Amino acid sequence: MDKAESINDAIGHVKNSVAQVLELAKKLGADDAEVSISKQQGLSVSTRLGEVDTVEFTNDGALGITVYKDGRKGSASTADLSETALQQSVQAAVNIAKYTSVDPCSGLADKELLAFTPQDLDLFHPQQLSTEQAIAIAIEAESSALSYDAKITNSDGANFASYEGFKVYGNSHGQLVGYPSTRHSLSCMMIASSGEDMQRDYSYTVSREFAQLQSAKQVGIESATAAIARLNSQKLKTQKVPVMFRADVANSLFGHFIAAISGGNLYRNSSFLLDAIGKPVFSSHLSISERPHVLRALASSSFDAEGVATHDKEIITDGLLQTYLLTSYSARKLGLTSTGNAGGIHNWQISANGGDFEAMLKTLGTGLLVTEMMGQGVNVVNGDYSRGAAGFWVENGEIAYPVSEITIAGNLKDIFKSIVATGNDFDTRGSILTGSIIVEEMQVSGQ
Repeated sequence: MDKAESINDAIGHVKNSVAQVLELAKKLGADDAEVSISKQQGLSVSTRLGEVDTVEFTNDGALGITVYKDGRKGSASTADLSETALQQSVQAAVNIAKYTSVDPCSGLADKELLAFTPQDLDLFHPQQLSTEQAIAIAIEAESSALSYDAKITNSDGANFASYEGFKVYGNSHGQLVGYPSTRHSLSCMMIASSGEDMQRDYSYTVSREFAQLQSAKQVGIESATAAIARLNSQKLKTQKVPVMFRADVANSLFGHFIAAISGGNLYRNSSFLLDAIGKPVFSSHLSISERPHVLRALASSSFDAEGVATHDKEIITDGLLQTYLLTSYSARKLGLTSTGNAGGIHNWQISANGGDFEAMLKTLGTGLLVTEMMGQGVNVVNGDYSRGAAGFWVENGEIAYPVSEITIAGNLKDIFKSIVATGNDFDTRGSILTGSIIVEEMQVSGQ
């Protein structure tokens, strides 16, 4: 039996268990119920200076059940998937529901929104690897970095991980769906020294498919060059300058935008983007699309955490906000309809009006290139933004020298509308596919 047949058999078995749990919930008096079971197994190894640091084998499972009775809600979870434990979890959820407050907005997602025959998105690509092979991959990444340049004087280690698993979801509307998936990753963090100065940086690669990972040698060399580039950093004087966010940190800005248009913050009146549908939020050149059904992508899914079918949609068109991100509960609180985003977003694609990384530097001209963000100084209620940062000072479109111990600040409303360029140097390692972005002007505080 190959891996695909084996995991499909496991999913079938778990579906039967979910169906039994749902039936038991009904027998115990629940009006409705929903059950989610996830299982994951895999291997993770870490090395440091050529020696094995840790080897971890994972074989985890978890069940979550929510029942609804007379407008009341009760939830329970367990990592023990034995029949006895499942029955105890159902009983616990039913008991909890007896004591919670009535909430007319709680309940299962609307039946007409559910994915009863979800599309196969080709997310399952297992790789048969021995512990020795996994260790060899991590050691190769680290050794490639250590031998790259004499300035690389130490290591914070390398890590290789390979996981496979599945998720099954069912509810008393008759929905019972599931899918398998895999995730492979390799990371390496190195330390560079020059005199008294020491700096560290890292590189990583991640994919559903093992064959699509960057080579261990390439990951190691990228981590080495990144650490060396940070040596002998300088401080900046306090000033207002154009700021370019490199692609791998630009996604953090869109993360704050996600929080601002998420239903939970909206119905609590805790967002600076209340009543913003149809209004300009970003520069007119910028658009954002959600594409949940991209084959083999890291954030693809045919249904969300509530079983609601996902679909292509436009989030921002020519700078204008087109939709909020809503679960069933937040949608009911707002008098709207679920957008299929319970559990998060699915493959956001940011439009580009600039070129590659070098072209974006030319567009920046003279200003700050941010390559690392620190701290959590963001207020989603009023949009105030202040975070620690590090990166490089750019002059005449060329990187001049590294900078550190700075703070960048502004208000997200102004920052979003002041994005003058978005690059096509897309970072594909997460749920937000964005290139570098340039903000026309921000406050940079240094010495």
